Amino acid sequence: MAVTHGVGDKAGSESLNELVETAHRIRDAIESVIEGKSDVVRLTLTVLLAEGHLLIEDVPGVGKTMLAKALAKSIDCPMRRVQFTPDLLPSDITGVSAYNQQTREFEFKPGPVFANIVVGDEINRASPKTQSALLECMEERQVTVDGLTHRLDAPFMVIATQNPIEMEGTYPLPEAQRDRFTAKIAMGYPEPVAELEMLDVHGASQPLDKLEPVATTAEVKSLIEAVRAVYVSQPVKKYAIDLVTATRQTPDLRLGASPRATLQLVRAARAHAALSGRDYVIPDDLQDLAVPVLAHRLLPSMEAQGQRRTPEQSLAELVRRIPVPDTK
Repeated sequence: MAVTHGVGDKAGSESLNELVETAHRIRDAIESVIEGKSDVVRLTLTVLLAEGHLLIEDVPGVGKTMLAKALAKSIDCPMRRVQFTPDLLPSDITGVSAYNQQTREFEFKPGPVFANIVVGDEINRASPKTQSALLECMEERQVTVDGLTHRLDAPFMVIATQNPIEMEGTYPLPEAQRDRFTAKIAMGYPEPVAELEMLDVHGASQPLDKLEPVATTAEVKSLIEAVRAVYVSQPVKKYAIDLVTATRQTPDLRLGASPRATLQLVRAARAHAALSGRDYVIPDDLQDLAVPVLAHRLLPSMEAQGQRRTPEQSLAELVRRIPVPDTK
């Protein structure tokens, strides 16, 4: 496929090489804990570098929380974990103002959301009211409590795990909450070879305990800056809009993707291109990311539900149907 190259100088090439090298170190560190899931690990890094948030949905016991903790431990930055339960309150996440008897003033006690990486375990076991406590944090990188706004340090990433909605004790995530997650992935069961290796490695010790940071917060910030500089041509931007617009027009879907989805698709495509060693985005980047970035935001129509057509299937068909631009 012909592509339009971005205009890059020597300094840009060096920052891109540094990005790829650092990303490889983080990937190798995570894969020392999570065996046989290279595609899942790559998408996780893509979301991190795209300044997004990740939703991991699957049945219990396939390594959802392990993946999130492995990423957090691979980077030398503050990480907090929140175990979502039905009795969890919004203030348990964002923090609360408490009265200090010595100073006779209210002081803000930050909640676990004040970290670079926040792991929300089983997010759909909490009530929708508690889930909504993350809306402002994820979109605006800030927390407002008692009329005062507190900024969150960059980088900031929420990695939430959830069990399938048909499992006992779960609440569906509101549409507004799902739309703030850049991508949703499923771990899936490991291949027999990977599961055998897991028995050998995890049976004698816990690899996560031995995992040491391989990157600093400053390095991740510089990588994010490098991703922002990745070039996106006008035809590729138009292609992204065409893909999203098609989800709003197909009869298979009663809720299409939002403008926020378009923005996050392009951001993720920049990170995907950078991880591939390119300083420019090609249509293939958008095609590779369309399902994980867009599908969880879509709602099927009654007709599609009756035919047992999932949003993922409808989206894959749209990707095949939308003409790919000539980027010469």
